[in-house]
Amino acid sequence: MQDVSIPPNGSFSFAGRTALVTGAGRGVGEAIARELHAGGARVAVTDVDHAAAGTVAGQLDPGGSTAMAIPLDVRRKADFTVARDRMVEAWGKVDIVVNNAGYAKRTPTDEITPEEFDEIVAINMRSVFLSCQVFSGHMRGNGYGRIVNITSLAGQNGGTVASPHYAAAKAGAIMLTKYFARFLGGTGVTVNAVSPGPIASAKGRLSPEQIARIEREVPAGRFMEVSEIAAAVALLASDRGGFFVGATLDMNGGLYLR
Repeated sequence: MQDVSIPPNGSFSFAGRTALVTGAGRGVGEAIARELHAGGARVAVTDVDHAAAGTVAGQLDPGGSTAMAIPLDVRRKADFTVARDRMVEAWGKVDIVVNNAGYAKRTPTDEITPEEFDEIVAINMRSVFLSCQVFSGHMRGNGYGRIVNITSLAGQNGGTVASPHYAAAKAGAIMLTKYFARFLGGTGVTVNAVSPGPIASAKGRLSPEQIARIEREVPAGRFMEVSEIAAAVALLASDRGGFFVGATLDMNGGLYLR
């Protein structure tokens, strides 16, 4: 296993910018929130687990002037609207939205119920639509915005251990990224995606045999760190990332090449 040297947080400047990150109470979302805040952004840490969001926001800024926690269930359009309005009230605008929240179930294909299918699609795909719908008008009116959707390798090739409803939902999120990128073209608002492959934080849900197999199959020879995803998001969310439009950045260590 090779050592991974990760650059320090804050490689891009977000001074004067405001950002919202969904599912930011832990894991990938937390890493993204920390990256953007380290770069100077004021960050709304949102999560269905409000206590977890509050912990992260408190660690970023105990005073609450540059970080705040907002409860947000990505299945509810009203929650996105409330979050937008709270940010506008506190900070005057929303510049960056990162749609990170996701949920996977590895139910055997023959046992997936219609209700479970709809739940997975609602969290992983419909949420992207609702978020883009709520925030795009505000950003368009300001003449500036960055929307970054966290998708998955599963949405490109079916994944390594993913179930069909999760893979289908993530594929749909990639298509929504392309749609909204065109819809908002020329307005100063960009919409892009990051498509991670195997993430180190997911090892706890895999068997030793699955971990060994994935490490053999990935040309990079390892799992990805959450900080690497955060760095990719920072690029797309930055002023310097303005010529990325409708792009999906593959971050799978060469497991899927296209």
